[in-house]
Amino acid sequence: MKKISTVLSLSVVSMFLSVFLFGCGPVNELTVSSDDGQVTSVSNDTLTRFSDMDFTEMDAPEFSKYLGNGINLGNTMEATGQDLATDLSVSAYETYWGQPVTTPEMIQGMKDCGFDTIRIPVAWTNMMDYKNGDYTIDSAYLDRVEEIVNYALDADMFVIINDHWDKGWWAMFGSSNDTTVQAAFDLYESMWKQVAERFKDYSDMLIFESANEELGNSLNNNALWSDSGSLTESQQYEMTNTINQNFVDIIRNSGGNNDDRFLLIAGYNTDFDKTLDDRFVMPTDTANGKLLVSVHYYTPWNYCGAETQASWGIKSEYEEMNNQFAKLTKFTDQGYGVIIGEYAAIPVWNNGNPIPKENTIEFTTNLLDNCDIYNYVPVLWSCNDFYDKSSCTMLNEEIKELFVNRNYSAEVLKGDSYIDEAKTRMEEAMLNAPDHREGTVFYDDGTPVAWIMWNGGAGTYSVGDVFNPDDNTMGITATNAIVEGEGEYTVSLDFAGGNDGLTFAALALADGELLYPGCILNIKEITYDGEPVELIAKPYTSSDDGLCTRVNLYNEWVGDVPDDARSMGHDLTGTSPVIIDKTKISGIKNITITFELIMP
Repeated sequence: MKKISTVLSLSVVSMFLSVFLFGCGPVNELTVSSDDGQVTSVSNDTLTRFSDMDFTEMDAPEFSKYLGNGINLGNTMEATGQDLATDLSVSAYETYWGQPVTTPEMIQGMKDCGFDTIRIPVAWTNMMDYKNGDYTIDSAYLDRVEEIVNYALDADMFVIINDHWDKGWWAMFGSSNDTTVQAAFDLYESMWKQVAERFKDYSDMLIFESANEELGNSLNNNALWSDSGSLTESQQYEMTNTINQNFVDIIRNSGGNNDDRFLLIAGYNTDFDKTLDDRFVMPTDTANGKLLVSVHYYTPWNYCGAETQASWGIKSEYEEMNNQFAKLTKFTDQGYGVIIGEYAAIPVWNNGNPIPKENTIEFTTNLLDNCDIYNYVPVLWSCNDFYDKSSCTMLNEEIKELFVNRNYSAEVLKGDSYIDEAKTRMEEAMLNAPDHREGTVFYDDGTPVAWIMWNGGAGTYSVGDVFNPDDNTMGITATNAIVEGEGEYTVSLDFAGGNDGLTFAALALADGELLYPGCILNIKEITYDGEPVELIAKPYTSSDDGLCTRVNLYNEWVGDVPDDARSMGHDLTGTSPVIIDKTKISGIKNITITFELIMP
């Protein structure tokens, strides 16, 4: 293997430019504008490719600088289904979630739009009969993934490949049956041995990633594997650490360039805080400084994942993002690289067309600024929305220009000034951000506000034990009530675009446990669009924090009725944290709850 030390000055680095400004084809000159108006241009005649560089003597933080901006080839090679056959043509899987067959032009277009790195999620079990103990990946599937990897390398892009959700087979690790757990380890080892063997002679521009979001709670998902769910949270951390260690050991023992290839280690749930938990431990490695950690950022979900228009950008939201990204320096301080493997303010769809959410530019700019300051690698989630595969370009010119001017090549032209520019933008954004959303109604601390917590297809309204009307997706209008003693009250939510899907809902009373200890919130009636709803179970009143009183309407995460539960007549028979049928809320534009406060 080549072991050539690489030392770069700005004058040499500027030769590695490979970005194109607009359109699918290359331009003759790259022009970059800095915040102070200075313009720098470099002719493409002098460009040198990343593939001509040697990264073997670099550690992960130094290597991270070259990865620049990244983008996902989302919903493509990881597309799969529980009942999908294993003997179809490869294109049947590749297009199963609505994506077109990938072409070299599509990948080159990503490069032209300012992306240095592509993450290719993969479902390796698509053509594997693993349920019958055969862990062989069909050669046709390996061939197709390799073909797409080569498209990206030909476009001079770094490449990340993983094993993604992949039918949820990961839940085998949480089985109560030792034979099933061993089968999961056997599958994982066999899968990565085959992938490692296929790509062992590929350069350091190819990165292997140990998992997606599955290392964590998904190991215990008994909805996907019937006897799963046996692990405590601490045991899930231990299993996550074991799987990641096995991953490193498998790759390092597989020969070729894999002995010191850069490896991406999936964090716990790829969640920032759960990965920062000391129970998550990075693997030991025979190669020095070659590990990076992967986390994802879709916070707040009621903005990033909302299926209807939503806004972002009040001070508390900037503070939340900035604080979260600052905490990840725990890993860079220890010599690891950090890759934000997925992030996005996911566009909404209207008549078959993706539409950017309000403040997409502000959200993305602030995220990229954090990545610049801390030397993290941002990898945009896109599945034919941000990046249009038919035209090989971005959703709009403003978004395209943002990425073109923030990739590796554009930023090294500015020297270290791009970091100073990022800091200045972040400071100005915080200074100019409003304290609250326009029209938000607040109450003094201690006011007994009753409201409906909601997280569904229409978005979110004040989920959490502390009443927070800023936690409100655009298009949701709340009518709350001030509870001034025993009596009857009404609260409601209006969904401008209708509702589709439900994750969580509850009737809540701020500080109810302090102001009305032992009270019962007795639901008299729930209506959808004015029509009464038949409850599927009996409600109970309880509190999670000893302050906020609530009645769960739909809460799948509560396994048992809590000890502090109370109900009418002190009879808890038939009570449940799920009292409404979520299939009945599809398309509704209003939910109204009439309840009475009853003191013991």
